[in-house]
Amino acid sequence: MAADSPLDAYSAIVTAVAADLTPRVASLRVGRGSRSHAESIGSAVAYTTDGFLLTNAHVVGAAPGGTALFSDGTSSPFSVVGADRLSDLAVVRAGSATPPPAELGEADDLVVGQLVVAVGSPLGLAGSVTAGVVSALGRSLPTRSGSAAALIEDVIQTDASLNPGNSGGALADSRARVVGINTAVAGVGLGLAVPINATTRRIISALMQHGRVRRAYLGIVSVPTPLPAWLRARAGRGEGLRVAEIVPGGPAARAGLRAGDILVSAAGRPVTTAQDLQRLMFAEAIGRPLEITVLRNGALVDVIAEPAELAAA
Repeated sequence: MAADSPLDAYSAIVTAVAADLTPRVASLRVGRGSRSHAESIGSAVAYTTDGFLLTNAHVVGAAPGGTALFSDGTSSPFSVVGADRLSDLAVVRAGSATPPPAELGEADDLVVGQLVVAVGSPLGLAGSVTAGVVSALGRSLPTRSGSAAALIEDVIQTDASLNPGNSGGALADSRARVVGINTAVAGVGLGLAVPINATTRRIISALMQHGRVRRAYLGIVSVPTPLPAWLRARAGRGEGLRVAEIVPGGPAARAGLRAGDILVSAAGRPVTTAQDLQRLMFAEAIGRPLEITVLRNGALVDVIAEPAELAAA
């Protein structure tokens, strides 16, 4: 086989990504309740030069901290800075020196079929590396925190196998840029990763600064629906969001939104999916007027709502 064969080129890319990221991915040992020993249940990615690491919320659970072990044999105690179960992201901080941080990429630039590499560090399998392709984009992963439910938007689906303990590890592109944090196994040969994009960067920043994410809510249940032809031509898109249910006494109900309304825009931005609304529901939206345009009885109607704060679970 020629040295410059496609298989060799593929191998060279995977090898380079593994060499770059393996030192930057830690194995997390997290204390559980009253048990006297710590249990390794996941991985974490070095995020900053001063000891912050990214992982999954389900990896740290309710634990206050644990121990991070790196591929060079060093270890460090860590404390949990903040965890957000609705995005399944968490930030922890090591108490001593950590490897240089991984470079972050942009998940919104991924395309189906693109090569990705999953790097994790389950205890005893430091540097666990698998490769595959992006098999689907735009998937939604249901999550729940107490009574609050949400969707992790734009989840990355890949056929790069995830080993037990890989949760919280890195999903990287061919240039070793972290485009996702591995979160779940979707089925045989399929894994899911929380994307690194503008929305998750905001979540990570809030966790680092405040230890939690403040969210707003409107109190509606919605489903995508086709727009009528005349509005489709005017809006330049084919779908809106039909209000299927209004939470009694919630912000949407108080604003006069009704079941059957079709949301066309919010804050001047097009609304075609539930994720379009979720992107607006951060701390700055709480208690502030939000202009929503809906289609009602064949006419466009402007409604002003004031999102309220979603109670922490």
